[in-house]
Amino acid sequence: MAFAPTPQPRTSAAAPAVNTRVALAVVTTIFFMWGFLTCLNDILIPHLKAVFELNYARAMLVQFTFFGAYFLMSLPAGRLVAHLGYKKGIVAGLVIAGIGALGFWPAAELRIYEAFLGALFVLATGITVLQVAANPYVALLGPEQTSSSRLTLAQALNSLGTAIAPIFGGLLILGNTVKSADQIAAMPEAEQLAYRVQEAQAVQGPYVGLGIALFLLAVFVFLFRLPALTESTEQADPVKHTLGEALRHRHVLYGVLGIFFYVGAEVAIGSFLVNYLSMPNIGGFTEQEATHYVAAYWTMAMIGRFVGSAIMVKFSPRKLLAIFAAVNVALLAITMLAEGPVAVYSVVATGLFNSIMFPTIFALGIERLGPLTGKASSLLIMAIVGGAIIPYLQGVLADNIGLHHAFILPLLCYGYIIFYGLSGSRPDASAAKGA
Repeated sequence: MAFAPTPQPRTSAAAPAVNTRVALAVVTTIFFMWGFLTCLNDILIPHLKAVFELNYARAMLVQFTFFGAYFLMSLPAGRLVAHLGYKKGIVAGLVIAGIGALGFWPAAELRIYEAFLGALFVLATGITVLQVAANPYVALLGPEQTSSSRLTLAQALNSLGTAIAPIFGGLLILGNTVKSADQIAAMPEAEQLAYRVQEAQAVQGPYVGLGIALFLLAVFVFLFRLPALTESTEQADPVKHTLGEALRHRHVLYGVLGIFFYVGAEVAIGSFLVNYLSMPNIGGFTEQEATHYVAAYWTMAMIGRFVGSAIMVKFSPRKLLAIFAAVNVALLAITMLAEGPVAVYSVVATGLFNSIMFPTIFALGIERLGPLTGKASSLLIMAIVGGAIIPYLQGVLADNIGLHHAFILPLLCYGYIIFYGLSGSRPDASAAKGA
């Protein structure tokens, strides 16, 4: 999943002579890693659901914990990066994420669900720090007029990580999950315990390996002579603006809700795909087979990002946003009404039309705000907490009305985005005058 950058700081006039292309290659590797780690949750959810015999709502605490960290830790992460600088902030984020990944080892030994959630929160905190540090840093690695192309490249690497993670997780985490709940229940109690211990420990190797990779990447970034950049904090402005001032602009308020509902819908669909496609009347796949469709869901988002950016050169971003949201409403309606291959392909296809939504909503949400742009950006990033709330609520629905019909919730989220594209994104008169 790709996130929009914070407002760009200025480059230092005394930057050392370092090959910025090499530096960009180093930093974009980080985008790949956090995309990979974020999407691996889609595999972790069905695995832990089976290991701990969770209902859908409790299983969605994985995403609640992960994306809740964005809301709770984004402001502290901003202060940390402001204190350390971009390079050391990136290193700190990698180290924190690595500690969280290593936390999966004791969590599996303890076989306590809450221990997994704790490790996941630490991991997500590290990714939040990376989010705050790496996005503006990439924007600075070259001329200002080409910053968008560099960010597109970095976000493409993020999407590549989300596309590969389900296959990786399917092979290493779900590969041994061959017994259904009924089969486990039929086993003697001692065999059940041994089987659940084995399944809990299936996450140890992959996450410890990822933790080691994060530490090695942190060392590499620390030793690599990245270009020195000048951080900027607030815009030079005598007035100290507040978050409340930004929210008084209708397109900011509606934009915050837009990010909340979009991220919530995207994450919810991805989170339930393995369980949904494993249902006998939908795909009847094994969990490992279903991971290939999860990979397709995120790959289509990556493809759509490039196609959508080209289309937006000729078409209004507002209209395109509304059209893409309307298509997803139709696709989810089909998903809820159909079964078999039609239901499979309709839900996976929503990934293609998710592609432009986050950057478009973000850009429209900070339009014409002048000195309030930074505050609005902070609010929009905090709204990523939708990825914590919406999946949990869909889990509650799935437990009460069934998973097939619980997709009504992301459908309604996309309905709101139609409104935002057509009406809610238009700045009010005060914003049009430069806030």
